[in-house]
Amino acid sequence: MNQVVIASASIGYHPPLEIALPIIAAVVLVKVVVSLVRGRPAIIGTIVVRCGRGHVFPTTWSRLGSFTSVRLGTARFQYCPAGRHWALVRPVNDSSLTGGDRQLIDRD
Repeated sequence: MNQVVIASASIGYHPPLEIALPIIAAVVLVKVVVSLVRGRPAIIGTIVVRCGRGHVFPTTWSRLGSFTSVRLGTARFQYCPAGRHWALVRPVNDSSLTGGDRQLIDRD
């Protein structure tokens, strides 16, 4: 009779819950503090971004992740509604917005 043996192997190290939870909480806390220092939403909020082609538009931004974009460090790959294309977008500081940029944002 042929028998199929299924082996179960744990890959990597999984710390106990007592160690993992404080580490996760610390990482979230650091991300919130860094966001607040940079003047961005702590967890989730609307900020102004600029795509690679120069289009400026408001978008929902979360420090913890996103369901509508691919996170690449400080930038995101997401759909640009202003140019109707997919692009790498980065947050824009309020001080670097021109009057024309502000009008486009207010229109949205």
